[in-house]
Amino acid sequence: MSIHDPKSWMWDEALELLEQAERMQRRYFRITEGTGRYPIWEPPADIFETPSHLWLMVALPGMTTAQLHVEIDAGALRISGQRTLPPQLRFATIHRLEIPYGQYQRLIQLPPGRFEFDQREMTNGLLILSLRKL
Repeated sequence: MSIHDPKSWMWDEALELLEQAERMQRRYFRITEGTGRYPIWEPPADIFETPSHLWLMVALPGMTTAQLHVEIDAGALRISGQRTLPPQLRFATIHRLEIPYGQYQRLIQLPPGRFEFDQREMTNGLLILSLRKL
């Protein structure tokens, strides 16, 4: 346990929390080089495996399953689409923009084996995919 200066301990902790928040932002919504003119962002993903399925959860706030494309190709799962600003905000002044907009793509290498889509749903901003092992 560290000893804090009684005059600055709250400020030190606040700065540390801000630094942690910025690290999380950079980690979870990485911007990468796209194949076109514009950069793309990669949504964060969690992957779980059971004896019969592979489960993936991908953070896509504000999206619906109809707004994204999901495919398995050459042992990898590709999730892509575009997240746009609501029409009423397109000409608004931006004071803070932390949730990424624009083209996104996430390519996830799958473990060895064959898979087929079993379930696909969007719940609370998470795309939940179930891939059945064949």
